[in-house]
Amino acid sequence: MLNNMSFYNFMHKQILVLIALFASTATSYVFFGIVYSSYIIEPIWYLLVLAVSYWGYRLYRAYSDNSYTIEEKEKWLSKLRYFLFLYFSTWTIMFIVYVSRGNIELHYLAIFTQLGVSVVAATILVTEKKLAIFILTSSMLPVTIYLLLIGKFYAYVIAILTVILAWVLLYGSRNTYNYLLRNQFQAYHDYLTKLGNRRYFVELLEDAIKIQKNDSKYMYLLLIDLDHFKTINDTLGHDVGDKLLIEVAQRMKMLVKLNNSSVSRLGGDEFCILSLSYKDKDECLERAQDFALELLHLIKQTYIIDEHHLYISASIGLSIIDNPKMTASTMIKEADIAMYEAKSKGRDGVILFNDELSVRIERKLEIERLLHFALENGEITLQYQPQMNLNSEVIGCEVLVRWHNEQLGQVGPDEFIPISEQTGFIVELGYYIMEESFKTFSKWDVVGIKLNQLSINISMRQMFHTTFLEDVSKLCVKHLTPELSSKLVFEMTETSAAEDIGKLINIMNKIKRHGIRFSMDDFGTGYSSLSYLRQIPIDELKIDKSFISELDDAKKDINMVKTILNIAKNLGLTIVAEGVETEMQKDFLIKENCTILQGYYFSKPLNRDKFEEYIAVKIKK
Repeated sequence: MLNNMSFYNFMHKQILVLIALFASTATSYVFFGIVYSSYIIEPIWYLLVLAVSYWGYRLYRAYSDNSYTIEEKEKWLSKLRYFLFLYFSTWTIMFIVYVSRGNIELHYLAIFTQLGVSVVAATILVTEKKLAIFILTSSMLPVTIYLLLIGKFYAYVIAILTVILAWVLLYGSRNTYNYLLRNQFQAYHDYLTKLGNRRYFVELLEDAIKIQKNDSKYMYLLLIDLDHFKTINDTLGHDVGDKLLIEVAQRMKMLVKLNNSSVSRLGGDEFCILSLSYKDKDECLERAQDFALELLHLIKQTYIIDEHHLYISASIGLSIIDNPKMTASTMIKEADIAMYEAKSKGRDGVILFNDELSVRIERKLEIERLLHFALENGEITLQYQPQMNLNSEVIGCEVLVRWHNEQLGQVGPDEFIPISEQTGFIVELGYYIMEESFKTFSKWDVVGIKLNQLSINISMRQMFHTTFLEDVSKLCVKHLTPELSSKLVFEMTETSAAEDIGKLINIMNKIKRHGIRFSMDDFGTGYSSLSYLRQIPIDELKIDKSFISELDDAKKDINMVKTILNIAKNLGLTIVAEGVETEMQKDFLIKENCTILQGYYFSKPLNRDKFEEYIAVKIKK
């Protein structure tokens, strides 16, 4: 039998074809019975054919009306084999009846019909190799024996030709069978690793869901994605990458064999594993987690490929099949969501899918979708938070971006900025923020609002984009004077600034030609060293608000702030403290000679009009 789940569908369709062919042909025997004055045997035989046909139709309907599991399909197929054998055997009964009569015309009719039945058997039963051989033999053997019993030369020749015909039919059936085997293997297996492909796995998973529905059993699904596999492909070539995939597949195949599970390659460097069934959900979950950790360990073992020693890890998403209403594609999607969560948490780990994760990912996808229309729909606005000197005078402001969507409501920058960076939308968004900020800064200068600095947050992805230098230069020339350009401060986070030091320094130096200064934002939360701070041409350090907010309670935080202030002073840098919310915090920072203060103690972020009013009030005071 073909190792192919669509085989059952093929056999199911053949039932009606066979019934239509045999039931219609059988009526001719009733006619011949009347012609040759036989009124009993043929009608009785025809009723037998109809009875067997009805059995076959019942089998057809049973398969159509039920969502069978693989196990149930095997039971159905076993009944189908009995039906097919009996159905073909009914013709042999009539052959024996007709050749036992003295009318030679009936002999010819019986031989012709029996040969036709043999051809039908070889065609219809091509996927049932053993059954086809058995029925062909049982159909052709009586014809051969009959010819041999005639005892004449021409009969011997025809008998030999009959045997040859039987061999040709078997040969053709075998070739067709082998051809179908090759086709089904290509359709259901991955050409590189020889594992089942996505199509195979989806059908396997659909069957697993049916088992869960019928028997309330549980299975687990693992979706495995190799970490940094693209790097190996790009650096060592696709040949080495292919060999690595083959080796990974072999290791997985070996492990799943020990656990009676099934592994498939979905494509690229993604693999899926489906477990056997468990009666208890907790047991299923425990086995899944143990197996996933064992798999991670196995994947991380050294690979030696073309004299290269390779090390690779994997991110695994885990989903438990416990809802019979779910579809195969939905189950894979759940595991996929969990896998990407594992990647976002640092890779080389296992994450279990749950409802909370689903809600979070669905929201992320919705944000990603709606974010692309935010600028077009005028949903992005800018706010400005005042920055104060030690005398509580406004000397500058930080530009902060806000997004309000009709469907999502107010979405915080801590939520949509990382998504915009991942999708590349940050380039378009960053350009908009710069242009609107430059225009506002220029307008303020014209109306007499004089600020020492305007701080704008810059993403590393935006900064490394090919058009960034050109965009900054164009916007400075279009909207700002050289004096105003020298008052701009580009803020970049400590962690992201470590991506590519050499390239970063080159870009910063080119931008500084416009007089623009740089600030290290969220300082203290990353991993900067003193040598690192001396390398990059920054002008300002910004203490992360998490240290400022706990100045009242944690002595170590006070010491941390003092340390950062001392570092800034020793390096000749301006120091900004953000998140100042209490008078105690303000007094402490003033005492320690912090250059610039920013926070809710002075003002929350304001829109442009409110900021202008705030400045006007401060000037009057």
